[in-house]
Amino acid sequence: MSQLKNITGVEALIDSLLEEHIDTIFGYPGGQVLPIYDGLYKVSDRLTHVLARHEQGAVHAAQGYARATGKVGVCIATSGPGATNLITGITDAMIDSTPLVCITGQVPAGLLGSDAFQEADIISMTMPVTKWNFQVTSAAEIPTAIAKAFYIAKSGRPGPVLIDITKNAQVETTDFEYVPCTGIRSYIVKPPLNTDLTGLAVDMINRAERPLIVFGQGVKLSGAESLLIDFAEKGNIPMASTLMGLSCVPSDHPLYMGMLGMHGNVAPNVLTQEADVLIAIGMRFSDRVTGDLKTYAKQAKVIHIDIDPSEINKNVRVQVGIHADVSDALNEMIPGLVRAGREEWFAKFRQKFEEEYGSVIERDVEPTGEALTMGEVVRNIARRVDGRAVVVTDVGQQQMIAARYSYFRSTRSFITSGGLGTMGYGLPAAVGAKVGVPDRQVVLYTGDGGFQMTLQEMGTMMQYGIGVKIVVLNNEFLGMVRQWQQLFFGRRYSHTEMKNPDFVGIARAYGIPGRRVQTREELEAAIGEMFADDGAYLLEVAVEKEGNVFPMVPAGASISDLLFNE
Repeated sequence: MSQLKNITGVEALIDSLLEEHIDTIFGYPGGQVLPIYDGLYKVSDRLTHVLARHEQGAVHAAQGYARATGKVGVCIATSGPGATNLITGITDAMIDSTPLVCITGQVPAGLLGSDAFQEADIISMTMPVTKWNFQVTSAAEIPTAIAKAFYIAKSGRPGPVLIDITKNAQVETTDFEYVPCTGIRSYIVKPPLNTDLTGLAVDMINRAERPLIVFGQGVKLSGAESLLIDFAEKGNIPMASTLMGLSCVPSDHPLYMGMLGMHGNVAPNVLTQEADVLIAIGMRFSDRVTGDLKTYAKQAKVIHIDIDPSEINKNVRVQVGIHADVSDALNEMIPGLVRAGREEWFAKFRQKFEEEYGSVIERDVEPTGEALTMGEVVRNIARRVDGRAVVVTDVGQQQMIAARYSYFRSTRSFITSGGLGTMGYGLPAAVGAKVGVPDRQVVLYTGDGGFQMTLQEMGTMMQYGIGVKIVVLNNEFLGMVRQWQQLFFGRRYSHTEMKNPDFVGIARAYGIPGRRVQTREELEAAIGEMFADDGAYLLEVAVEKEGNVFPMVPAGASISDLLFNE
């Protein structure tokens, strides 16, 4: 707890951030945050500010930083368009449970509601997409608001918080006392564990012949990765991950059966429909995982563990709903599990994997055609980094291919926009991830469409020497949209074909070396060249123009109704 007399609102803000042990902020200056930026100038030895090239870049970078480190990401923008440019990233963070504190400037309190220059009601706009937001109109409110913001952002189910600070509150003075927030009345961060329910769940699992664990990002957010593995090993239970849960469990763990979802692996998708007990851990049963809810796992008894009670019975009706922190629940349940053989059950997973390998994986990663495939590029890079890199993706075909064919050895190694599916997320998120974990290799997979939405963030990489490896998988299409047009709209490629610039030339203009690859013979040497360079690098790979991502569960279909080709 710190106490100071008669300091400005800006000084109170900066001291509050330092009290929260914040050392990195992503942002973009403007008129209504000039006092804050003047304050940041004076503490540059203690607070690093990373200048993005667009406010959306700043919020996505803060997301990448938070996802890679497990800390709260912080971003700052001015009022009006600066603040509204944060909204996409805030919404993305809300649905993906990413802890953020977003600070915006605002016109002086006396001008609120007058349509002053660059005034926008950012509080009303962000209310549906934040865990909490608050407008500060006096300097005295700042310490309490910041303490509460960080507590809310990182506790329970994490998410974004926005604090809007009027210009007068920044410059007027106040006595400063910082008291960290440790609780809010009626806000239950860690619900008490109902041991009757965990006991019932354990008994149900022990009696199961075909149990399946389906886990999501809640495992990471709880820090329960090792507990999840212990849980699966104790009961000898197969595990499958959602997109957001990837990297919680090492890819080569013998009980890990792959990824669920629209473009997930065959075995976990199909065998969800045969499981007699489904154990959902820190995941939300999104439509991309369940497909048609009318046919989803109707034969299974469902156990759902989640810290957010609104997720339990929201989409899928469950027999046992455990409202708890994942770590608490697993710690309680592990001792009671009894190991079972389940050889026939595991044999089914092996059989389905062989079917998928022969029908999809082989042609993706070991193609016989002349054109390069996204799968072989990702698989070659995965072998090179040996599962030790942080993989960041944009949204689209490259996202799904990277999820399918990357290897992971440690947690927090896969960062993507899951629920909102934000194109342009990849590059700034990779920048934030690299800032957060500078000693780890960060590899970005992006498409020619998503890359062009935020490629200006290469300027941030140039200014701060941020060594992200950028892999542009260029098929000269908005690939995922084109795939849907091919499969469901009679190949009417309406406004999805793209004429692209010289990506390597653009990267070089930002001081980033690069290379374009068009043939299989060039690929290995180009990958070697990329990783031989200690800094940033852009590798553009011309891949097959009409390549598709399979298997695929069509929207609204049962998860067992998979497409394997067009």
